[in-house]
Amino acid sequence: MLRFQKTYFFLAIGIFLLEVIIANYWNDSFIRPVLGDFLVVILIYCSLRTFLNIAPIPLALGVLAFAFSVEALQYFRFADYIGWKNTALRRMTLGSTFDWRDLVAYTLGISLVILVEQSRKPA
Repeated sequence: MLRFQKTYFFLAIGIFLLEVIIANYWNDSFIRPVLGDFLVVILIYCSLRTFLNIAPIPLALGVLAFAFSVEALQYFRFADYIGWKNTALRRMTLGSTFDWRDLVAYTLGISLVILVEQSRKPA
């Protein structure tokens, strides 16, 4: 079940660095909120695939379910209930606000993952 896959490792590092650049240098209405969310599910997927030998589709759908769960926690203002109202930990782990566009970005990101993984299968 555990196996190191260097391709996914290097992809995860590259996407992580891109996310850091986006977070630090872009403050617009598309790149940071939409592309950042699109990439974050790919980052999570690649990070998990680095070490876990799980079939691509179930893993991708699990990542999507996780991302949707985090967004649901934002919608229900879960952080406020546990005392994380205005903390940096909240912003890092749960984000700050619910946005339907995030769900679309997550879905498109995982769709790209699935398309790429399907194209890599031997015919």
